[in-house]
Amino acid sequence: MNQEPADGSTAATKSCLLQEREQAADMEETQFDDILDDWFIESLRTYKDLHEYHLEHPTQVIEWTSGKTVCVAGYASSKNEILELRLPLKLFADENKGLCAERDFKVIYGGLADGPVRCLRHVPGTRCVVTNDGLSSDLQVWDLGGDDSDVIRRTGSIEGRRRFSEGGSRIAARLSSQPQVLHGARSSDVQLTQLISGQILYKLGLQQEVGSVCGSMTTKTDSADPLSSLHFVSDAVFLTGCCNGKVYVADTRTSAAPQISPPPASSGESVLWWTDASAGPSGCRILRLSSSGQAVISDLRNLGGAMSLARLDIQTRRCNLDDVRVSWAPVLDDCIAVSG
Repeated sequence: MNQEPADGSTAATKSCLLQEREQAADMEETQFDDILDDWFIESLRTYKDLHEYHLEHPTQVIEWTSGKTVCVAGYASSKNEILELRLPLKLFADENKGLCAERDFKVIYGGLADGPVRCLRHVPGTRCVVTNDGLSSDLQVWDLGGDDSDVIRRTGSIEGRRRFSEGGSRIAARLSSQPQVLHGARSSDVQLTQLISGQILYKLGLQQEVGSVCGSMTTKTDSADPLSSLHFVSDAVFLTGCCNGKVYVADTRTSAAPQISPPPASSGESVLWWTDASAGPSGCRILRLSSSGQAVISDLRNLGGAMSLARLDIQTRRCNLDDVRVSWAPVLDDCIAVSG
């Protein structure tokens, strides 16, 4: 005959489980603090100057808007500040840095977003940024302000092709006479949209051409892979990085099928892949990093090959796409930056 445990026994079991969870959380936090301490000590040995700053609110986005300003925004579920900040003058001083009056970020323009900001891109040549909340594929368009106002105002929106989208849309922008943004949540959703009119100029992934009223072009792909990134590698050519490591390369001037590169061969279990591109005079290099710590660098002209490989010494654990940021270092040659 089975006997039900007494209430006291059940309560004791629940208490033990709660204590174990708390101990595990404390241990994980301690390990994380140790990693930060090791990084800080190593950075002191690596860099000539090391500056550490604290923003008032946590952010998942930081985007250059000029040579001396960045735009940041919060990601809380309710209202969030969206701010344009001027970098401390101390960062630009070659000598006598101690004489610089401003040693911290300074708010130049600011506004409020009604929800989280999970992706943010500045549109080159304009005072506009485009954001996505990570909940749908719709975009929000913002004016960063100017001489007549210090308020960042939402001026419009761009409708995406998915009402609900886990992870939201990825965004890329290029310099053009008429501002345009490339955006999408999945490889079959990618489209190029004119910022002011909302006209769709190009679509990647439809099985038929868009009507001549739009004057847009369409390429074909049967895939609907979730995206990790979008990048323009030239005025017309863009790269679509997928979470599974697959890469599409397409040209907005033609309806030809995109070039497709399968995921790199992985020696470990790779749940996610992050992608970034670096275009320069000598060509375009593609970086792909897996959640198991494998980094693969390829030439755009030969995505199936590997120019170089590396294994990052990182903790392998299950993570979300937005937990990690991967990019080419903007100043240091042949260096990549990984954070998260």
